[in-house]
Amino acid sequence: MRILVQQFPELAYLEQELNAPLKSEYHNGEILNMAGAKEEHNLIVANIIVELGICLKGKNCKIYPSDMLLKLEQCKKYVYPDVMVVCQTAEIERKSEKGADTLLNPSIVIEVLSPSTALYDKVEKKRCYQMLDCLQQYVMIDSAKIEVTSYTRTAEGWLLEILQDLTESIQIGECLIQLHDLYAQVVFEE
Repeated sequence: MRILVQQFPELAYLEQELNAPLKSEYHNGEILNMAGAKEEHNLIVANIIVELGICLKGKNCKIYPSDMLLKLEQCKKYVYPDVMVVCQTAEIERKSEKGADTLLNPSIVIEVLSPSTALYDKVEKKRCYQMLDCLQQYVMIDSAKIEVTSYTRTAEGWLLEILQDLTESIQIGECLIQLHDLYAQVVFEE
């Protein structure tokens, strides 16, 4: 088995990930276990999935929660974003019948920032996500304070927008979502 892992690290990772009791991410040959999330993080993820689901109902878009792997080939990573949206035919890679399914072409990636992962999501993951030709928007929603950061692809590059008021709304794809709906039932620690 050791030779298989050294020779085919991605395939070995994908096969073990399908039946693993805990999720882990693949970073250029290293497997990193993922920690659980706080209540605020989970509420925000649930809120965004509900809001997107209402907006995109009946449209040719799919919403994936954090159990769908995303392949970041140029960075040699497999990651679990909190939410992904695909508004064309989803390209799913299946390396083997025993391996986890992997999405290749998200239109939108959304990460809910936790204090322990915020820097990684803001720098390394952002760099890798923006290398995806299919990606049109990367959104980061802070779980420790009211702050939503969005990078939207334009002909000139990436347009940055930062929102910090519950009365504001953010455009996520074709959905206009109010921040107070993203942060519904979230109570911040003082």
